[in-house]
Amino acid sequence: MLCRDVMNVIEKEYPLNYALSWDNVGLLVGRDDKEVKKIYIALDATDKVIDEAVKNGADMLITHHPMIFSPIKKIHNLDFVGGRILKLIQNDISYYAMHTNYDVLGMAELSGDKMNMKDAEVLEVTAEGDIGEEDEPEGIGRVSDLEIPMTLRECCEDVKDAFHLGAVKVFGNLEDKVKRIAICPGSGKSVIQAALDKHADVLITGDIGHHEGIDAVAQGLAIIDGGHYGIEHIFIEDMRQYLEKNLKDVEVIAAPIIHPFLLV
Repeated sequence: MLCRDVMNVIEKEYPLNYALSWDNVGLLVGRDDKEVKKIYIALDATDKVIDEAVKNGADMLITHHPMIFSPIKKIHNLDFVGGRILKLIQNDISYYAMHTNYDVLGMAELSGDKMNMKDAEVLEVTAEGDIGEEDEPEGIGRVSDLEIPMTLRECCEDVKDAFHLGAVKVFGNLEDKVKRIAICPGSGKSVIQAALDKHADVLITGDIGHHEGIDAVAQGLAIIDGGHYGIEHIFIEDMRQYLEKNLKDVEVIAAPIIHPFLLV
């Protein structure tokens, strides 16, 4: 199977045109005619991830976050991104990223399912019309009413259980009642207003700073910050299962879940 065949399988379910305009998705490094027998999947193309892809003899590396995001004027070993690109090329590894197209068509629903959200609606619409159903909007995040209200403290425990987290950062009163929840894996700063507009009691997300957190609480929205990696790592196993189901004679290896920082 060639790299382009793998790309076709991915893009049948996660078309690139569903990515947001500022994003960089698809084949970023390497050849589309590369023969692929082994794929390595990770959230980010870090030095360690690329080393593991090389060590495992991967022909293709697939990540959620694109390693190449800002324009690059030079590629050499004196720059850490350039060094990664060189290592991929030197080892003939084709590198593919699926970011906001997966956020819209995969991550949003998957994260909602992890939180047992029923009859969830899109938190922030980015595209009108679903792949299989007419006129159904797609977008970032999900929001829904809880079948049984709970405290913010109990909601925190559910988040930790769902995403296998040791701790979460919380803005809000832990004893406040939660009846309606919103979730946006990754960085949720941009969807705080959407969560307020959808009358959510809590937003489950990542990358929330001090000012965003206290301002949200002042407007009646609690925040549970599970970390960017902490929630989005579900991409790795989800894509492993998808590719194993849809590709023949290709070994798919999932990177281990290793959080990029420690709480000490």
